[in-house]
Amino acid sequence: MPPLIANLIAREVLDSRANPTLEVDCILDDGTMGRASVPSGASTGQFEALELRDGDSGRFMGRGVLKAVENVNTVIRERLIGTRATDQYRVDQALIELDGTPNKSRLGANATLGASFAVCRAASVAAGICIYRLLGGVGTKLLPTPMLNVINGGAHASNNLDVQEYMIVPAGFNTFRAAIRAAAETYQHLKELLQKAGKSIAVGDEGGFAPPFRDNEEPLDFIVQAIEKAGYNPGEQIAIGLDVAPSDSYREGRYHFTNPKPHACTADQLIDQYEQWQAKYPIISIEDGLAEEDWDGWKLLTERLGKKMQLVGDDIFVTNVERLKRGIKENAANAVLIKPNQIGTISQTLDCVKLATDHGYRTVISHRSGETTDHFISDLAVAVNSGQIKSGAPCRSERVAKYNRLIRIEDEDVLGYAGFATLKR
Repeated sequence: MPPLIANLIAREVLDSRANPTLEVDCILDDGTMGRASVPSGASTGQFEALELRDGDSGRFMGRGVLKAVENVNTVIRERLIGTRATDQYRVDQALIELDGTPNKSRLGANATLGASFAVCRAASVAAGICIYRLLGGVGTKLLPTPMLNVINGGAHASNNLDVQEYMIVPAGFNTFRAAIRAAAETYQHLKELLQKAGKSIAVGDEGGFAPPFRDNEEPLDFIVQAIEKAGYNPGEQIAIGLDVAPSDSYREGRYHFTNPKPHACTADQLIDQYEQWQAKYPIISIEDGLAEEDWDGWKLLTERLGKKMQLVGDDIFVTNVERLKRGIKENAANAVLIKPNQIGTISQTLDCVKLATDHGYRTVISHRSGETTDHFISDLAVAVNSGQIKSGAPCRSERVAKYNRLIRIEDEDVLGYAGFATLKR
């Protein structure tokens, strides 16, 4: 007899930015328990599913999640009790129907995802198999290449950088363990270089360094120097990825930046800048190169750079099947960032991954800026053979937890390392 859901218990806990978030326990009728916690984004697309916050200024500056907690402990609990824990699609469909809105605005995507994650983890424990095998089955064969945000800007830091993330991508190795070692060593050398240059080595939300810079290009020079100082070859062993995230700076058809001085440019001019950077630095991936509603700009970006590098859509797609379908139809981007809390259930996340894969789009499984030590996304990246994961710098336990989970998976299973295979065009 498959295990049935006997109880769901949610509580308010803290995330990595001192904001409240949801933790959910799923208890099965055989006594098995699965626990999961939900991340929260700072740089959020306007089309993401709703993260339900209380709005009570007297608690957590209005960011409390007691309403979402109550939703799990009442209506969601009542609906899921007696449901097979191993039938993830049925569980998630019940959550979708119970909410009844396109963007989870009734129950909150944080409430539905917390329940979805917890049930999946409980089912994994009851079955005695890891989540990546429970979701991926025998087709699971690949450890993802990590993309590590080593310099923070934009919404992730209080410095002057317009670009939100400068990432190192240790793709030129044979194992995940060797790749993460190279990334950590590069990070340490980057720290030393910044110190010697008289720059602060305080870190931003995702563990990357966040000092002010001369302009948006200077961090690239530091990263290349750090790669070389660590004893690795830029481009051959460690490449660079960017997350520009310019949606907030997009007004009336132009992009308004502040570094090194206030200026505005068209999508075409911004693409020119990306081409110049790629010619000078080993940039292999650009995420959110343009704004979430600049569809014409995205088509131009893909036409000009799509055969040269990976172009990842985050705010434009928000892990939403309908928005990704439009992107596929209009030839916008060639990869999609996958964040489960943007859509609110595991099943809808898997549907988005499948749509992308079926149409030749790469997928990058991603954390959020507000994280916990839950490492569900590591298993998810392995389960769907994504070949790529971004979880921040090799610093701060909520980031490192994801990478350490992948090290353990490499130890306990026979899986290949993706390397450059899912990145090069």
